[in-house]
Amino acid sequence: MVDLRQLEKEFDTVATSLKRRGIDEKLLEKLKIVFEEKKGVQKRLEAAQAEQNQKSKLFGQYKREGKDITELQKEVAENKIRISALNDELRTLDEKLLELAATIPNIPDNDVPDGVDESDNVEIKRVLEPTTFDFKPKEHWELAEANGWIDFERGVKIAKSRFSALRFMGARLERALINYMLDFNRERGFEEVYVPFMTNEESLFGTGQLPKFADDLFKIEGESLYMIPTAEVPLTNLFRDEILKKEDLPLKLTAYTPCFRKEAGSAGRDTRGIIRQHQFDKVELVSITTPDQSEKVFNEMVNCASELLTSLGLPHRHMLLCAGDMGFSAAKTVDLEVWLPGQGKYREISSISNTKDFQARRAKIRYKDEKKNRLVHTLNGSSLAVGRTLIAIMENYQQADGSITIPEVLKKYL
Repeated sequence: MVDLRQLEKEFDTVATSLKRRGIDEKLLEKLKIVFEEKKGVQKRLEAAQAEQNQKSKLFGQYKREGKDITELQKEVAENKIRISALNDELRTLDEKLLELAATIPNIPDNDVPDGVDESDNVEIKRVLEPTTFDFKPKEHWELAEANGWIDFERGVKIAKSRFSALRFMGARLERALINYMLDFNRERGFEEVYVPFMTNEESLFGTGQLPKFADDLFKIEGESLYMIPTAEVPLTNLFRDEILKKEDLPLKLTAYTPCFRKEAGSAGRDTRGIIRQHQFDKVELVSITTPDQSEKVFNEMVNCASELLTSLGLPHRHMLLCAGDMGFSAAKTVDLEVWLPGQGKYREISSISNTKDFQARRAKIRYKDEKKNRLVHTLNGSSLAVGRTLIAIMENYQQADGSITIPEVLKKYL
């Protein structure tokens, strides 16, 4: 959540930054009006409280002078009612501000480029050269059907569209990738964690999925529980409403989970294959840091995911996302896009974001620094989307006869 005190104090500056994200200007105008109303109520409240203090002091004076205090008592009682009403009005306005703030995205960092969508993202660098094939490379769904790795029709039969079943080497390779990714991350200092695959509303609010993105979540009927859209939610919320020790930071975590998303608004996109599914596997990285650690840890997370792709021999590029293409909670995001020769283009396989204190403010995650409680910074990133990594291996390691070789680092996991 944005810092309401900063927004109130530096409204025009913060509003200008938020406009880079394409925020509805009517929402900003509504916020400004509520801030002005609150300021007016606070002034009236302060005046009423000052009057109350002044009149209260008169009781002793009136008694010493033998004056009748009946009228004074009446005035003090009426003013007390007025103060109570103003306090109620102030609480209502604060609740309204919090409700509006819950729908406002994070403020983009200064080095985040302007732009409205992925076409405005900036390429930072490329890693590994794409393989040159002496035949026309196939797309992953053709290879999957030829090798029996993915059963699209039966996946739809047992669930619905955008579900599939992995079989034979496809299923084994999925499991091998999960184990390899977890080991790779653990060797780089990330603690392995196993978390619930369901989460409550408070947790989803803490990381920013609720209330804005409720339509993309699978809710459990009759429960205030949802299937997780990403392990970022349970990993970050392990520390919700806690005060951590500064010397324990940074906390660096990794977890495997399936992820569940309705893919609202994606009708007609990536309908073939397993690029965009309602259920998919992912290994996640999450870090909890002090503010002065977060940029360093952010770069470590980007490098960890990039080195993982490199170890698999998968060509990819680093993309700095523009303000209009970042996720709701992010202040800065770098996407890793893997080369898919069958499609002849780079596709996102990992997204690493620094949310600064945005999620921490919502989830109330703090640390004690010199006897004062401060908000932590939270970071998250895919390492990697497992299904998309499987796709990338299939397309990059395909042979002329349609068979697929296996990256050397995965063989011991098979």
